[in-house]
Amino acid sequence: MEIKNVCVVGAGLMGNGIAQVCAQAGYQVAMQDIEQRFVDGGMQAIQKNLSRNVKKGKITQDAMAQILARIKPTIDLKEAASIADVVIEVIIEVLDVKKALFGKLQKIVPSHCLFFTNTSGISITELASSSDRPERFIGTHFFNPVPVMRLLELIKGYETSDETLEIAKKWGQTLDKEVIIVNEAPAFAVNRVLCPMINEAFFALGEGVASAEDIDTGMRLGCNHPIGPLALADLVGLDTLLRVMEGLQSEFGDKYIPATMIRKLVRAGHLGRKTGKGVYDYTK
Repeated sequence: MEIKNVCVVGAGLMGNGIAQVCAQAGYQVAMQDIEQRFVDGGMQAIQKNLSRNVKKGKITQDAMAQILARIKPTIDLKEAASIADVVIEVIIEVLDVKKALFGKLQKIVPSHCLFFTNTSGISITELASSSDRPERFIGTHFFNPVPVMRLLELIKGYETSDETLEIAKKWGQTLDKEVIIVNEAPAFAVNRVLCPMINEAFFALGEGVASAEDIDTGMRLGCNHPIGPLALADLVGLDTLLRVMEGLQSEFGDKYIPATMIRKLVRAGHLGRKTGKGVYDYTK
């Protein structure tokens, strides 16, 4: 199967990043969201990213124009998905909302269309079982910021076919990503290891073991991490981190119980960089 037309549903931070790398790879991309302001914001983010690359000499102004010309922003789901070879869902991390979207999509897309869901930890198998094409359904876990981070985690659901996996793998490689394959499991591979570490950093912070700055500095300089776990949590989004930990706790018990401080910050609406405040204050 040849992929030419890609539909990205969701124009937020991850969605516009995925749309950008797909367009850079030469695909025709439709980027859809439920409100015009979200679509406009997504296009502005892509233009900003590409302009930065032009200034750095990584691409030419002409190349930037060609990339932007391959992206069609829209709020019309039918318009976006009607000729799609692949739909990449990048909406809110809520199972029922994702299921409802795929229910709509399966009535719009061509019969050969593959469904990719970009999620940090929701069960691919459960999502796929609610669609009319579980064998053509796979999980994609991109990392933020998508145009910069080289890793793409592909998650094979219980009924995902080998053909779908191979198509997805080759597609990911055309985006200049290093692809790893993961079988269906709670939080997949990366977040299964990463999120408990971040969660433990919040326990240490809440217990007064050290300041946020010192915890992050310790992990950066002592473990050679490019960013500290608390700063990384702010980048990922504390609400996303909380949902992953709650999923792990549900599957494996209280070994994975979320730190109280994460819950407090989420309840306060301090979700990290996207709200201006999290562990750190980004409004100053």
